Amino acid sequence: MNSSLEVARVAFAADLARHGDRPALLTGGRTISYLELAHRVGSFAERLGPVRRLVVLAADNSVGSLVAYLAALSGGHPLILAPAGNDAALASLVAAYDPDAIVRTGPTEASASEPLLEEVRPGTRHQLHPDLALLLSTSGSTGSPKLVRLSQQNVQSNAESIAEYLNIGEADRAMTTLPMYYCYGLSVLNSHLLRGAGIVLSDLSVVDPCFWELFRNRRATSFAAVPYTFELLDRVGFTEMELPHLRYMTQAGGRLDPGTVVRYAETGRARGWDLYVMYGQTEATARMAYLPPHLAAEHPGSIGVPVPGGDFRIDPVPGLEDGELVYTGPNVMLGYAEKPEDLAAGRTISELRTGDLARQSDAGLYEVVGRRSRFVKIVGLRIDLGQVEKILQKMGLNAACAGTDHRLVAAVEGSHDTRLLAKTLAQDLGLPRAAVQVHAVDSLPRLATGKTDYPSILALAEVPETDETKSAARTPGQEVADGGAAAASAAAAPPSDVRRIFAQALEIEDIGDDDTFVSLGGDSLSYVAASVSLEKVLGHLPPDWHVTPVRGLQALARPRRSPWRIFAPLETGIVLRAAAIVMIISTHVDIIRWPGTAHVLMALAGYNFARFQLGGDRIPRLRRQVRSLARLVVPTVAFIGAVMLLTDKFHYTPANLLLLNTMIGPAGWTDAWHFWFIEVLVYVLVGVMALLAIPWVHRTERRFPLAFPVALVGAGLLARYDLLGVDILHTRPVLWLFALGWALARASTVGQRLALSALGALALYGYFDNPWREGTILVGILLLAWIPAIPLPSVLHRLFGVLASASLYAYVTHWVVFPDLKDSHPVLAVVLSLAVGVAYWAVAMRLMGAAGRLRVRTMRRLRRRRAAVA
Repeated sequence: MNSSLEVARVAFAADLARHGDRPALLTGGRTISYLELAHRVGSFAERLGPVRRLVVLAADNSVGSLVAYLAALSGGHPLILAPAGNDAALASLVAAYDPDAIVRTGPTEASASEPLLEEVRPGTRHQLHPDLALLLSTSGSTGSPKLVRLSQQNVQSNAESIAEYLNIGEADRAMTTLPMYYCYGLSVLNSHLLRGAGIVLSDLSVVDPCFWELFRNRRATSFAAVPYTFELLDRVGFTEMELPHLRYMTQAGGRLDPGTVVRYAETGRARGWDLYVMYGQTEATARMAYLPPHLAAEHPGSIGVPVPGGDFRIDPVPGLEDGELVYTGPNVMLGYAEKPEDLAAGRTISELRTGDLARQSDAGLYEVVGRRSRFVKIVGLRIDLGQVEKILQKMGLNAACAGTDHRLVAAVEGSHDTRLLAKTLAQDLGLPRAAVQVHAVDSLPRLATGKTDYPSILALAEVPETDETKSAARTPGQEVADGGAAAASAAAAPPSDVRRIFAQALEIEDIGDDDTFVSLGGDSLSYVAASVSLEKVLGHLPPDWHVTPVRGLQALARPRRSPWRIFAPLETGIVLRAAAIVMIISTHVDIIRWPGTAHVLMALAGYNFARFQLGGDRIPRLRRQVRSLARLVVPTVAFIGAVMLLTDKFHYTPANLLLLNTMIGPAGWTDAWHFWFIEVLVYVLVGVMALLAIPWVHRTERRFPLAFPVALVGAGLLARYDLLGVDILHTRPVLWLFALGWALARASTVGQRLALSALGALALYGYFDNPWREGTILVGILLLAWIPAIPLPSVLHRLFGVLASASLYAYVTHWVVFPDLKDSHPVLAVVLSLAVGVAYWAVAMRLMGAAGRLRVRTMRRLRRRRAAVA
């Protein structure tokens, strides 16, 4: 047993206070100085006690996790990092190592700021080596009991090396993109804390517009990326983003395609930031090599030079042209641990045999060309799996390969003729056709760290049934393949509920774990169906569900509840849309007289515009806004054109087809004014989109997300009181309402919502000379501002969801449905008007979804053709 022995502490964790009042941790809502962080760390270290103990931390990118991590390092307590949110992995590590204490953080942002300590025993039952500081898994989030033992010197020296070659200073701020239980993500924290730099804590995905808003607002200067991150960055138009404080980005976690290295290096050079390509392993604490940014474009396949304090050599490997890369340095691990008794061991290795095959160029740069363990021997032929991946990449395919000494398994993204690909590979490699399998997947499987999940690819293997296959591939190791087939069967299970919901609501197929409703192109016309279905799956709907990654939403899914709930909350926006369209049609049929609900819909349109249409950078955002506008304009114009073609009962004009009647139509009320709401909404959207397309306006909205729509409210009120002398795009009655809804979506404090509510009440007073109408609009605004969800009978949720989804379509179509029934069967007129609107919505969504899928497939084919030509 250990007592309160003098053991080495990790210096940067024990000396946080020396950085004073400089910002240490930054979140969306608060800043914690180094002095405050040091106080929190010291307080939690006291709770851990003076006796060295084995501690497990279920780690995430929260203040509480970082406090617990630093407390353990500064107090000399060996710490095992486990993935938060993965109960199975945590349980596996606890069962294997029997820790003395377990630390978690709470599920909410507030509770996550304080670590929660679970005492297993007051002291320790373990023999802990004095040098032992940290234990990390080499297998991501699987909970494997094989851990890397790291010393205080390992952690400190690697942080110093990284800080030196990245030239990290106090003014730097790194935005977290990787989990802290992953050595790469942890190295970002260590190197910045060492230098007194800031860390912007976030668990958002880079495809989430909120990530980049936080990045800009907190003036982040860097972020870390793995190869898969670059696919996501391309998807969101990163190279076009305006990030004025970005100084550099780093890449590790696997080999990045040289073409991507060149592209990003040149982009960075043009835009004033650097790309650092790096190389490392958990066994080396994190980093072993880096490629100086000025060499990246000229040597994109290189890992560069050893980190300060480290050194490489290349040992020959019999039978291979290239040798194995061997690393020495103060960051080389003590050794592995697989059971508690191993924690008493000291250093068992002095150098790290990386397992990578490498060569050194004339310029002194190292290049990894393969991996010893990524070779398989099939029917006597030695196959380099990395080389197979390169063959597929040259065909224009995004692919990954795994294998055993009995078969080669390749996964390729997209729809392809897998039989033809397998035949081609077999011929190129000289293998029996039955020993090669190619599987088409929507996206390559990834670990939580973003690395390719090769075991999952191997699990795609099928058990062949032909005699040829049995003779060529079935061997004494077939049990492994049989297990892989079972896993493949499980992997072929239906997609998650969240993916299914998004696929149905958005009419798309390719949905990844890091996608969000907004990043997938969701808008105010599609969010209703998605939110209603999600509420059933999740039990409750988080307010930020539309910008939460699929992975995060799926983690919130709970088992079906029993007993069934009579009442359940439904998002206020959905209730307002459904109620408004019923009121509008009922008023037109003269069943009731309830004016004002159309103006509530205008405020709601602004509210949803801010939620769904303002994410991402300027050009990608504009494209998404145009697509969303088309979902409104095309069905409206198509319906008007059909009515004009099929009947002369309604006096529509060419101005209606162009949605210009409000601007150039007759002054008195005629049939041509039926679509005034759609026309004015289109004018507002086009005007706002054009305004935001201007670079300096775009930057202003980014910098002042609340003040910008408030300024628009002011401009709209000047027009509303006729103080401008001009009616901006004929939107005088509604522009300020749209902007007010926008501002309500941006308001984040009680004071802001109070101020906007008061502004709405003052602006509405006396506007219509109809207190009932003004009161209706005000109630709608207040509900948006203060009530996120309204309890309704569960049996009505689906009905409200359908009506809300189809509300604009019902508005367009009801004009031609109710007139013949208005006098004789008014209730039937309302019901039939709603039914026709729902039917038209369903058909329109299906047709536009099919058009979208056709566009995606066409773009993919064009990209493949260009790649093939290249």
